[in-house]
Amino acid sequence: MMRIAALGVLAVWAAGAQTPANSFQFDFGSGTGAPGYAAKPPFYFSVAVPEEGNYRVTVTLGDRDAESVTTVKAELRRLMLEHVRVPAGKFETRSFIVNVRTPKIAGGGEVRLKDREKTSEAWAWDDKLTLEFTDSHPAVARIEIEKADHIPTIYIAGDSTSTDQPSEPFNSWGQMLTRFFKPDIAVANHGESGESLRGFIGEHRLEKVMSVIQPGDYLFIQMGHNDQKERGEGVGAFTTYKADLKRFVKEAREHGATPVLITPMNRLNFAPGTGTIVNTLGDYPEAVRQEAKEENVALIDLNAMSKPFYEALAPVDAHKAFAGNDTTHHSDYGSYELAKCIVQGIKDAKLPLVEYLVDLPPFDPAHPDPVDKFDVPAEPLRTVYVIGDSPAQNADRRGWADPFAAYFDPAKMKAVNSARAWMQQPDVLYRRAVGPRARLFMD
Repeated sequence: MMRIAALGVLAVWAAGAQTPANSFQFDFGSGTGAPGYAAKPPFYFSVAVPEEGNYRVTVTLGDRDAESVTTVKAELRRLMLEHVRVPAGKFETRSFIVNVRTPKIAGGGEVRLKDREKTSEAWAWDDKLTLEFTDSHPAVARIEIEKADHIPTIYIAGDSTSTDQPSEPFNSWGQMLTRFFKPDIAVANHGESGESLRGFIGEHRLEKVMSVIQPGDYLFIQMGHNDQKERGEGVGAFTTYKADLKRFVKEAREHGATPVLITPMNRLNFAPGTGTIVNTLGDYPEAVRQEAKEENVALIDLNAMSKPFYEALAPVDAHKAFAGNDTTHHSDYGSYELAKCIVQGIKDAKLPLVEYLVDLPPFDPAHPDPVDKFDVPAEPLRTVYVIGDSPAQNADRRGWADPFAAYFDPAKMKAVNSARAWMQQPDVLYRRAVGPRARLFMD
């Protein structure tokens, strides 16, 4: 047993595995109260784990002195627990499974990561298990972490609409799906922005998945948004795209896993003057349906389900399911509802996965949850701090930092001018202001 402040932390690794004693740490906050850890949300806890794979995390939530309300996310904003309310003086224990991965591929080689996966998305690929505690009054008294081998895993091969999006206002159904499963199965989201089936293969992402997938696991495949942009002789939905789908299905089956094909959801595109969504994905959704039928693969028709979902919101509110002015990528609300569509698709396809789902009523995308009732806590906006001296300070109206801030979209990024004419140690002041895991750019 190791303790940090008043929080009990128990880590159980495989025999012989070593973890440095200082590998447990809180980020962005300081704990108060005993027993337990409570701070201004969100606060983060991270631990270096000895190897990639699945880990069972058991948290004891509660505050001796006040009612607590805690939402827990893991790694890169994957929703694990939602609004766990515990009365003052009481404590409640909950468990969930977190998948941790690295780019390395067994036998040699590694995934060809994009630059953003090494920076803003690094939490999805590092050797740490990271937890986020948020909500109106998050409080945690104990964290237990143990390796969870030999449990089924759902691997997601997808694009930006399923990936672990790093920041608000973007989110994906892959990040929300974890919330709807019992702590007996893992979700390993290998989706990445900009991916097509060909790109997923070329960057060794499929190779990576196949190096870790096991008999009894699942491979959820949802592509199309970027595949339709590919050009070249013979390239098309019913040619190269279907051929690549066949490869994904074949390789999953060769490893004893169950492939599940998912049609790409619609974009936000209403026919002018109507409340009817128009297909902008060409033949790609139909190619997925054909492949599912030809290969006898389970199908989740997210394309068909997203249409009545957007139309139910109508042009006046449908944008609330999307990230800002985006018409492809979703907000927290939109991704939560699409994750419910995936869950309903699992039920409709009668997949054995049904036994791992939490008890939920049937979901009809034509009657989505009211958008004004959605209250999963959003992340704080990312902030750009300008740390500098008099040329940046704007006290005399000649500094550059204030006009600089106007170039950022305030819905996505906040800019703070912290420049001072007397500033001589920007690195020290910066670290004190914004925390140890922020990135520092100095010129």
